[in-house]
Amino acid sequence: MRKILIKSSLVLAVALSLFGVNSCNKYLNVVPDDGIATLDMAFNLRASAIRYLATCYSYMPIEGNVANDPAMLTGDELWDLVGRVVSNTSARVPNTYFNIARGFQSASRVYANDWADMYQGIRCCDILVENIDNVPDMTDMEKEQWKAEATFLKAYYHFNLVRKWGPVPIIRESLPIDSDVETVRVYRDNIDDCFDYILELLDQAEPNLPLMPESSDMYGRITKAICKALKAKVAVYAASPLFNGNEEEASLVDNRGVQLFPDKDDDQKLERWRYALTACKEAIEVCEQANMRLYDDSNISYRVTDSLKRTLTLRNAFNQRQTAQDPIEVVWPNTQISSTGSTTAFQMWTMPNMTGNSHTTGGYRFIGVPLKIVDQFYTKNGLPINNDLEWQGVNSQEITSSPSDHSYYIVEGYKTIRHNIGREPRYYSYLGFDGGIWYGEISNFNDVQPSDLPHIECRNGGPQGKSGSEVGPVTGYFAKKLYPQQCNFTGTNTFVSYWFPWPVIRLTDLYLLYAEAINEAEGPNGAHRDELFRYLDAVRERAGIPDVKDSWDNYSNNPGYYDTQYGMRSIIHRERLIELTFESQRFWDIRRWKEAPAEYQKGIYGYTVTGSSPEDYYVRKLIASQTFGLKDYFWPIYNYYLERNPNLVQNLGW
Repeated sequence: MRKILIKSSLVLAVALSLFGVNSCNKYLNVVPDDGIATLDMAFNLRASAIRYLATCYSYMPIEGNVANDPAMLTGDELWDLVGRVVSNTSARVPNTYFNIARGFQSASRVYANDWADMYQGIRCCDILVENIDNVPDMTDMEKEQWKAEATFLKAYYHFNLVRKWGPVPIIRESLPIDSDVETVRVYRDNIDDCFDYILELLDQAEPNLPLMPESSDMYGRITKAICKALKAKVAVYAASPLFNGNEEEASLVDNRGVQLFPDKDDDQKLERWRYALTACKEAIEVCEQANMRLYDDSNISYRVTDSLKRTLTLRNAFNQRQTAQDPIEVVWPNTQISSTGSTTAFQMWTMPNMTGNSHTTGGYRFIGVPLKIVDQFYTKNGLPINNDLEWQGVNSQEITSSPSDHSYYIVEGYKTIRHNIGREPRYYSYLGFDGGIWYGEISNFNDVQPSDLPHIECRNGGPQGKSGSEVGPVTGYFAKKLYPQQCNFTGTNTFVSYWFPWPVIRLTDLYLLYAEAINEAEGPNGAHRDELFRYLDAVRERAGIPDVKDSWDNYSNNPGYYDTQYGMRSIIHRERLIELTFESQRFWDIRRWKEAPAEYQKGIYGYTVTGSSPEDYYVRKLIASQTFGLKDYFWPIYNYYLERNPNLVQNLGW
């Protein structure tokens, strides 16, 4: 008889209990009159089956939510105000994940530990694939599509496990509940087998997925473009130094003697990059078939100056809702993030208090941007400051007055530092700072003048200045990119937020992954040279800076820097760090590149936000020191799981 309890059947039974997974009671709210949910009830009609499909989606990590996203407050890109103790403020920013950034991670208390959730999600997907054919009121085509969506999600949940823990146990088929103990005491699979299986699942899913959402209520559901895009990202990760023949992890061996990071020669490593190159190219081609393109100024309907239009374009490319019928640039929108809770709260946590400037109050100023993130942005010539000839011999910390040609970026004549002048448009679009214009707070941008726009004055005594030990600014810089222009205050403390699905993958992400794969596979002068520059320069052109060759040949102290693989690697990496700032990408990128130790060594600095004069304010101050060792590349496996399953071996250093 198939009347199996949902609660029991959805658990990996003994197998997942040995992983440390507890019984799942949140999968499905399909309960008959006798109060006992069964698989028969879950798949007896399409109406109940689609709820089960939604449950498969519900395990997706919630990017853009600091309480759920392991790449926001866990690294070095955003910094919380440490030490808040007053009840009405300390609860507003969930700080559990921030403990990772502060170095408090341990195997006895693992923060951001979704190991169990990911395996539960995998089990949920397996059950849908196994049972969806039993639903009577569905077409075969729709059943195949749902199977494909569940297969994709199974791949994605494996990828999330690998990204955090490295080699993990692969669940090809969920084990029967009557499996014996030795069968369910599984081992970790080696890292190459993990990636190969994820890629295999994505290849299985792709043929039965629609090119793009077929209706508005399908927005956020998996499409062919999303599947190809994730495959491209997974392939690049598999080829990256952290995972691809990583000699530093060579001693990670299980109790069978199996090396979990297999040794590789240079040709084997290169083969991964060649595969990634092809995967990225195919992903871009499918996105183009779906009519995706870079969000540009043609999407801005306001009558505004060119500088303001570009600033709005750059922000809107990330934080504007797009539609199922015209997705423009966002390849994969994660609609799991709450439309009322976490989005609204985070927008208020990151923004300055806009009291003054003829605007109402709001903004908590709890989260700031470290100066090293500010420093990574280019000059207006598309170069790092230390490579720009116009900046040679210039003291970037010199106090000066903002010029008139920056009036849509900084209040004209405002005392600031040279560092804030003559930077690329993304600097002004993504960052808020003392004297800087804060786009938003008004309902109509048509023919707007600089005096119509609110600005920030966050030196001590200014409207946005530090007014207590528990109120920011934290570093003197704000993550303006995360704040949509539509956000507003309709009255004192009445905040109107703007919900948008978090972009898990944007087209610019794919362009830069493709450029990276080309450079790593064949260098900057290989068969795909033209495509490398075309896609890299497309991102730069939209950003309002010269193309790579123009920047380095005509404005830099190192012409032709792009002509070596090392130089091009540096250019591509920096372009990703800038373009995808605050998008939950840096945390993973600097790890897969094995550049995290050098980045963490720079420390968390801010300006002396208690200073009232420019001379006192613009003094760099160490806020926190971070360390990063070999163990920090991967999460520790929770000790409890190791005790339940002795065949699991702990990651190095934990």
